[in-house]
Amino acid sequence: MINDFLNNSDSHCLIDVRTPAEFQQGHIPGAVNIPLFSNEEREQVGTSFKQDSPRDAFLLGLDLVGTKMATYIRQLDKVSTGNSIVCYCWRGGQRSQSMSWLFEKAGYVVQYIEGGYKAYRNYIRSAFESQKYPLIVLGGRTGCGKSEILRALESQGQQMIDLEELAHHKGSAFGAINEPDQPSIEHFENKLYYEINKLNHNDWIWVENESRLIGSVHIYEGFWNQLKEAPLIYIDFPVKERFDYILRTYGNYPIEDLKASFDRVKKRLGPNLYKNAIEALNDNDLPGATQIALDYYDKSYNYMLERNDAPEIKLINFDKMNFQENAKVLIQYLCENIDSVKSEQ
Repeated sequence: MINDFLNNSDSHCLIDVRTPAEFQQGHIPGAVNIPLFSNEEREQVGTSFKQDSPRDAFLLGLDLVGTKMATYIRQLDKVSTGNSIVCYCWRGGQRSQSMSWLFEKAGYVVQYIEGGYKAYRNYIRSAFESQKYPLIVLGGRTGCGKSEILRALESQGQQMIDLEELAHHKGSAFGAINEPDQPSIEHFENKLYYEINKLNHNDWIWVENESRLIGSVHIYEGFWNQLKEAPLIYIDFPVKERFDYILRTYGNYPIEDLKASFDRVKKRLGPNLYKNAIEALNDNDLPGATQIALDYYDKSYNYMLERNDAPEIKLINFDKMNFQENAKVLIQYLCENIDSVKSEQ
């Protein structure tokens, strides 16, 4: 049922009938939350089930939702784009079946996902373990504009996954600045699978080189192992180009946010460099603070590159940051070396 649903998900309106808290923790991308119970109501029903009896819990549930049935229909009417509805709850039990019955009575054609959200989570984790993705990893030092190059690659017909965009974090100690709240690890996995499942797995998929932890979320082991085994194209630009890019990217952010980011690497910077960075920010010397950050991350990237176990590492040097032109060079390299790169897959 999960596989059938994923292959036809665009033809249905997907309704998650779990509580708002459950939905926030993680949901199937594209779903709309029409909760049968509020967070507090579900707790009340659960308590009654444990302390009283299943029948008492059932009757309490009827009391709680009986006056809201028309509201559920009106909510569905607002979000539905057609007559076909798919419902799910945690395990495909009473909540989704009850709402399916109600929506059918309102004239909708309704299915519910057997096994519910739990079955979906098991399915995507199994897919990360069993599905082989043709990944090409794009690496490079801080300030190389790797995310912009990924977008340029996509604009030129290449497939890519932007892990940092999915994680709402740019991957460094400064990565949370100007980003929305990060998703839960669970929902990051949901989003990653949703995006990669849309792509052609018989063609190359570009992805940025990341550490396993992106801010507060980590990459699921099954996918992480594939990243480590994929060929790595490592790009580099002159220091001046990278310096200017970092200054353009971070120079307009609030000074207090930049200070908080330096706080996160205080121990690794050491007391003297940390002190110099904070003083530079206090003096509005953004170039001075940028140079400290750049030197620190260059050392880190050099260390990680020396220990990278990718089966193939190709270094490509660029003179200027022109993301569209840089992307053309990368595509040309991939085309000219496609057999050798594919052999590593």
